[in-house]
Amino acid sequence: MLDIKAIREDAAAIKERLATRGGDAHLLIDEVLACDESRRSAETDKQQLQSQRKQLSKQIGALMGQGKADEAEAIKEEVREIGEKIAALDEAGETAGSRQTELLMSIPNLPHADCPVGDNEDANPEIRVWGEKPEIAEPLDHVALAEQHGLISFDDGTRLTGSGYVVYRGKGARLERALIQFLLNTQSDEHGYEEVNVPHIIKRECMEGTGQLPKFEDDMYGIEDNSLFLAPTAEVPVTNLYRDTLLKDDELPIKLTAYTPCFRREAGSAGRDNRGIIRMHQFDKVELVQIVQPEKSFELLEELTGHAEAILQKLGLHYRVIELCTGDIGFSSTKTYDIEVWSPGQNKFLEVSSCSNFGDYQARRMKLRYKDADGKNQICHTLNGSGTALPRLYVALIEQYQQPDGSILIPEALAPYFGADQIG
Repeated sequence: MLDIKAIREDAAAIKERLATRGGDAHLLIDEVLACDESRRSAETDKQQLQSQRKQLSKQIGALMGQGKADEAEAIKEEVREIGEKIAALDEAGETAGSRQTELLMSIPNLPHADCPVGDNEDANPEIRVWGEKPEIAEPLDHVALAEQHGLISFDDGTRLTGSGYVVYRGKGARLERALIQFLLNTQSDEHGYEEVNVPHIIKRECMEGTGQLPKFEDDMYGIEDNSLFLAPTAEVPVTNLYRDTLLKDDELPIKLTAYTPCFRREAGSAGRDNRGIIRMHQFDKVELVQIVQPEKSFELLEELTGHAEAILQKLGLHYRVIELCTGDIGFSSTKTYDIEVWSPGQNKFLEVSSCSNFGDYQARRMKLRYKDADGKNQICHTLNGSGTALPRLYVALIEQYQQPDGSILIPEALAPYFGADQIG
């Protein structure tokens, strides 16, 4: 969440930056300040009354020692009245504090000062392009290829669970498994990430810590009266490994990678853009998470984005990198790069990774701190990126590597994991 101290110091600048996102979140800042003032005023008045009560209590003891019981009793009544006022101030302060926290949890992060300003994805600048579009005369899309080679059963997924679910079969299941292992090995062996295997069901406070709640509750799969949730991304359990933690300066940066299935209710509108496995309720993903010192976070965002790009380069897949503008950036992010891989069957780029710097936004929610070189407690910065999401990587791979004879080549880097150099 945003730093209340920063809001107090320059509310106008905070509102101006928030307004670039669109929406009305910037309008909540004044109410945040009003709650803050009420809470602090109640605490100041309470402390004054507590001091007064302490002095009166001493007088009671002295009067009782002098045998002046009537005078002592009168002061006791005054002390009781002060106690009632303190209780009322406690309630008022708690109410104001709860409302302030509620507001802060609903306000998105500030876009970085250099974040391109725009209303929607049309304003996202292209940063770089890698590789060339493969020349395929009449490309089949991944649905046709999957059906032709028996890789994916769309009917089985619908029959078992419903729309937005599939069953990978035979070589299709092997390809999914090979990709997961290839992604994990690359990030851990070559880029220095520690592999972790985390629960796929997580507590509500963990979802709040990384910003999925309360904003996106309707998109999540909640269980046990929404006290627990199916993981929407490994970002949530992995980053929360360090919630309520005070790290040492020399422990940073922390670099973690994990594979999890991901569960999300949103599936978008029906149509060609969501055909097959492009958008699903359950999908596999390998995630990258870094916990870093604030002064290094934007430099390390560039590094992390490069780690995600390395996967596509190893697989020889044509892709581009765009930077998200203020109107398209995620709720918790201050700066984001999206990596989009080319899909011949869709004749468009598909997002396969989103690499973000969250600044201290998530860490403040999670009470994730470190002790700097001067011995002072500081809030960490958190980064994460898909390294990568499997469905669209799967789509791009089989579409870009389809051959005129109907077979699908397996990239050289992936072949040892798959156990063959082609399908069909």
